[in-house]
Amino acid sequence: MSQQTRPAARSGLVVVALCFLTIVFDGYDLIVYGSVVPSLLAEPGWNLGPAGAGAIGSYALAGMLVGALASGALTDALGRRRIMLGGITAFSILMVACAFAPNPAVLGVLRFLAGLGLGGVIPSAIALTFEYAPRHRRQLYNALMFVGYSVGGVLAAVLAILLVADHGWRLMFAIGGAPLLVVLPLAWRFLPESVGFLITKGRDDEAAVLADRYGVDLDALRAERAASSGSTGPRTLFRSGTRAATLLFGAASFCGLLLVYGLNTWLPQIMREAGYPLGSALAFLLVLNLGAIVGGIAASALADRFGSKPVTVAAFLLATLCLLVLSQRVGTGLLFVAVAVAGLGSVGTQILVNGYVAVHYPTAIRATALGWALGVGRAGAIIGPLFGGWVLAAGIGFEWNFYGFAVPALLGALFIGLVPRRRDDHAPSPAATPARTTNAGPKEETTV
Repeated sequence: MSQQTRPAARSGLVVVALCFLTIVFDGYDLIVYGSVVPSLLAEPGWNLGPAGAGAIGSYALAGMLVGALASGALTDALGRRRIMLGGITAFSILMVACAFAPNPAVLGVLRFLAGLGLGGVIPSAIALTFEYAPRHRRQLYNALMFVGYSVGGVLAAVLAILLVADHGWRLMFAIGGAPLLVVLPLAWRFLPESVGFLITKGRDDEAAVLADRYGVDLDALRAERAASSGSTGPRTLFRSGTRAATLLFGAASFCGLLLVYGLNTWLPQIMREAGYPLGSALAFLLVLNLGAIVGGIAASALADRFGSKPVTVAAFLLATLCLLVLSQRVGTGLLFVAVAVAGLGSVGTQILVNGYVAVHYPTAIRATALGWALGVGRAGAIIGPLFGGWVLAAGIGFEWNFYGFAVPALLGALFIGLVPRRRDDHAPSPAATPARTTNAGPKEETTV
């Protein structure tokens, strides 16, 4: 067993790395909008106000809602690999098209269409990461993969600081086409299909080859498949044993993504309203995403050790506290610390929610469950930019944005706290009984 485990873990990292690269550009393509909102508001001839900019910011998220819900079901029918390749191609081409938008209406349509592709890749990326990551470190590896979103956000903020003032906002969207040249060829060559998907489709020989190559526990996947009685598809999520968790995960994802997209879209402009120049306001966006990277990885390592539920609840509560701090006129040092921790409480918390969903459901319906949670979450992602635009347009003070964002952070903690335990929560550790391990992982079963 030990002779197989070492190379398997290294081989599995190839899958995690490819998913990471995909999410980097996914994060860039979405967060780039927040970095150029001030420029769009000043675009000659567009006459775009805060409410209109918030609406355009929500169009991509509406597309992601449709894309996530559709792909979450389609990926369990067509396979993770096909959905990933198709989504990468679609959102890259459409991001380049955004660079040539002649007016706000066309930009909004293109952002919606790009969102369809963006929403499609995330459930498959998470599902593949959990399947090919080492079993005792799946939350950590999921965080390492999904912080690609915040790496993309950092990239968008840095490039905006360097390029927007001299070259305008269109170049920022054109850079979003880079995955066609960087990610797609690598994914086409090296990204494997899901072993669990192949088993579900009766392609046992192909599944055995991949399981041997990447060190996937084929017996555990087959046992899990048998235990699920062949049930797949969205209806499985709403049976009596899973309905409550499914609804609560959707509600928590709604809250988490409202925070992610509300803050990433409007934080630069909110800080400008508070009196900071554009460069400093963009620096807050940079710090927000750096905080999400460091905090998301650290919190996910804790989730592997102590379980997803307590760590995710704590992260939501930290977000609530830091948003209340941001509503006050405090010193610059404390302000940057609060923004960094808010990054953990927004993007980092959504990483934890995604990881909790992934370990809560069996492989056969994991991508469907993630598609549902992220799809419902997109409704919150749509409301986040709209809410920020409404508050700024109302002129009632920048602090009311933070008061409003603190409410879903508190509700997110409540929803995760109410997720019921699974029946196998007290199953023995995989270290003791490796042949009978489920995908829930050792600490998840004993602490959640």
